[in-house]
Amino acid sequence: MSGSADEALGRAEELLERLQATRAELERLAAEENAEAAVEVLSELAELAKDVEAELTKARARAGNAPQP
Repeated sequence: MSGSADEALGRAEELLERLQATRAELERLAAEENAEAAVEVLSELAELAKDVEAELTKARARAGNAPQP
């Protein structure tokens, strides 16, 4: 895998960690029945999910363009 693909994959992994932490925050808010804050966190989750998808797409594209051994 090329350096660029590795970088995109690393970024996707970081975003996935943030996604998991944000999901845990959403669960905490749901337990507290804090609907207003939960809606904000859901919006953040949607953005993070889009970012993860974009980074994975970049990694796949860069890996596909990498020279074959």
